[in-house]
Amino acid sequence: MEKFKKVLEEIQTANNTIFSVEFIKKDGSVRTMTARLHVKKGVKGTGMSYDPIEKGLLPVWDMNKNGFRMINLKTVTKLQIKGEELI
Repeated sequence: MEKFKKVLEEIQTANNTIFSVEFIKKDGSVRTMTARLHVKKGVKGTGMSYDPIEKGLLPVWDMNKNGFRMINLKTVTKLQIKGEELI
């Protein structure tokens, strides 16, 4: 739980900056993603039916896939913001 909170705090410092994250997906494979927070493109305004933070997930805009994806904050192995590796 402590790592989860640290990762969440570090990612939130990225604010509107593009960052890179590596984490282990639900199926056990490693995923590297270039992402961004607070993207409004394609948002319909209806909101989610659950709170992703409660489930250890963070919705982000995947710059490579050009769509919204979830990062599993509990399994983050690398985090790089503004060229600085934080985890």
